[in-house]
Amino acid sequence: MLLLIAFGILSAVALVSGVMVITRRNAVHSVIWLIVALFAVGGIFLLQHAEFLFAVQIILYVGGIMVLFLFVVMLVNLDVALKQAQFSRQWQLGLFTAVLVFAQLGYVIYKLGSGMSLPAQPASPAPAHNTQAIGQALYQTYMLPVEIASLLLLVAMVGAVIMAKRKFE
Repeated sequence: MLLLIAFGILSAVALVSGVMVITRRNAVHSVIWLIVALFAVGGIFLLQHAEFLFAVQIILYVGGIMVLFLFVVMLVNLDVALKQAQFSRQWQLGLFTAVLVFAQLGYVIYKLGSGMSLPAQPASPAPAHNTQAIGQALYQTYMLPVEIASLLLLVAMVGAVIMAKRKFE
């Protein structure tokens, strides 16, 4: 029961902070709310006994958002961005799209209402070696794709540093 309450709180925090990300006018406030949302999602991973995903969520995504905060939000001239034309003239299209999405969601819930309830199952114990199984899969079965992805990320980081250096020279 305590896990269900914790899940409800974390999911509510994630949803509310997600809405705050897209409704704030200040970019710094949006980034902070995004960090809160990512922490809440990390907590949900931890509740599901996915410790590796929790660590990845906190280290990579929250850390990555901090890098985004430093390199994008702080380096962009916000005075120029505030003076540019905003997309507020298209609120009717956004409202129509939101109503259409909620209508589709309501239709699906109406049609599949009885089929959406899951049978109660006893809570299964967490796997004993979750992180070890992920490590073995990444570095034995999928070693070549992991190495290729790491090289691509390295090239992207070097390119970003070169582009930033060229901009300030």
